[in-house]
Amino acid sequence: MTQTTVPRRAAVRGSVRGATTAAFRIRTLLLLFLAVTGAVLAGAAPVSAHAALTGSNPQQGAVVTQAPDQVSLTFSEKVAMSDGAVRVLDPKGKRVDTGKAFETDGTTYGVKLHSGLPDGTFTVTYQVVSADSHPVSGAFTFSIGAPSQTSVALSDTAVGGGVVGTLYGIGRYVSYAGFILLVGGAAFVLACWQRGAGVRAVQRLVVSGWLALTGATLALLLLRGSYVGSGRIGDIFDLSLLAEVLQTKSGAALVSRLLLLAAAALFIAVLFGAYARRDDEAEGIDAGTDARIDEDTAQDATGDTVDEAGASGGGSADDGAGTDSGADTGDRSVGAGRTEAVAGAEKRDLTFGLAIGGTVVAAGLAASWAMAEHASTGIQAGLAMPVDVLHLLAVAVWLGGLSTLLVALFRAPAGEQIEAAAVRRFSRVAFGGVTVLAATGIYQSWRQVGSWSALTGTSYGQLLLVKVALVAVLVGIAWISRRWTAQLSEAPTVVARLVEQRTAEKEPATVAMPAPGTRAAPRNWPGSGPPWPPRGRSASVTPTRSVRVCAARCSPRRASRSSCWR
Repeated sequence: MTQTTVPRRAAVRGSVRGATTAAFRIRTLLLLFLAVTGAVLAGAAPVSAHAALTGSNPQQGAVVTQAPDQVSLTFSEKVAMSDGAVRVLDPKGKRVDTGKAFETDGTTYGVKLHSGLPDGTFTVTYQVVSADSHPVSGAFTFSIGAPSQTSVALSDTAVGGGVVGTLYGIGRYVSYAGFILLVGGAAFVLACWQRGAGVRAVQRLVVSGWLALTGATLALLLLRGSYVGSGRIGDIFDLSLLAEVLQTKSGAALVSRLLLLAAAALFIAVLFGAYARRDDEAEGIDAGTDARIDEDTAQDATGDTVDEAGASGGGSADDGAGTDSGADTGDRSVGAGRTEAVAGAEKRDLTFGLAIGGTVVAAGLAASWAMAEHASTGIQAGLAMPVDVLHLLAVAVWLGGLSTLLVALFRAPAGEQIEAAAVRRFSRVAFGGVTVLAATGIYQSWRQVGSWSALTGTSYGQLLLVKVALVAVLVGIAWISRRWTAQLSEAPTVVARLVEQRTAEKEPATVAMPAPGTRAAPRNWPGSGPPWPPRGRSASVTPTRSVRVCAARCSPRRASRSSCWR
């Protein structure tokens, strides 16, 4: 017998080095991705366009000869007004309005005044909530007869500012971040890396997103009354203000979000519970099948020895036993195949159900923003709201998927590292998400700006141009990342198997090769069985090459089986 060592140390080192370099580059690009994305999101607040006062009657600074019977205010969009939202104060600071504002025409609102008003300067203050849920406040003056001194002192703190305004802004950003991690992480697991459902680091990321979104939603619900009203910290737990908030569009959206988050909790429990166990069971079935194959291989080896002994003695008494063993092995293979098929079908059904349910919940969560903020106002609101839902889902799938990929690369255990195929799938999904994000963003920008000249003539348009430039940088980074991802996927070995590869480097596979003319050759060897090559194989493939390839994939014992040559 001659010994042939399969040389693979150099190949393993080269493939590992290439895969590791590509993975390092991808990690660097992902960090750059998040940094630039943070810059994009940081400019989102000033870019918001809320309701603004566009006119009034009497006008700002006007001097009228007779006292008006009402004061009217015109805004750029519809606003919500409560009792006392518009106040008219005389020169001494005493209210002279009736206290109840009303809508006169479209975006114009008015409040009645008492009769017999004296001459002097009057102050009009307003505090309303725009249709996109943001509070707006301001003041102006007009005079009757002639201007005069006034004792009215206006607060320097704008509505929505102060400590309560800061807390509310933080809550809004935390809710967006939680939505991105929750929806993007779950989508990444179902669409790209189903094995990730059993990885603790990924589970913690998605659950953290759910906790952040739930906690932020509860905080926004409590802060809402004080945020659009007095701005005092003591009013946060005012139940009467909370009752008023629940009757508004924003309050209804927050309550709906909490109900959807309850459904999302059930989704997470199934995804990381029953679904993850299905994956473990599938791996258990595969392991059991491999164990049976090893057992059958040992039996085949024993049968080969008996056959050789019988052949040297001129007998064939064990032919029947060999036939029975082969039939038993076939029955086991058929049974294992059926078990794997059933398990695979059940997992596909569960994956489909989770995908449908998760999509419905994610779309509902996104709609809780779209139906209460910018998309619900202005022109084409019926089209803008579903477009905004798609916009939010695209952001979540893209950025949430990137975050999950970072966790998989940095935090997953050595035996549970993400595969190159999963990275390729996410690359395609992310490309689609960026495409949807760009298309819906262009439409939303057109609705907000209204004209091309506003892009350079207004602060909103200028900040929008900055955001467009940053998105272009992100797309460029994505293109480079896709190229390096392709290098990672083309590597013959995966970084996740570094431990096994290092073990293989220390113990090179050695395959026993039969000497010419000996009877120790395995079955189907040329000259001792069916003619070479086997049916369906090319004659250019030699037996030695087949054994070497099988030895690199399986074990020396399996390399002698005829099934490895088919």
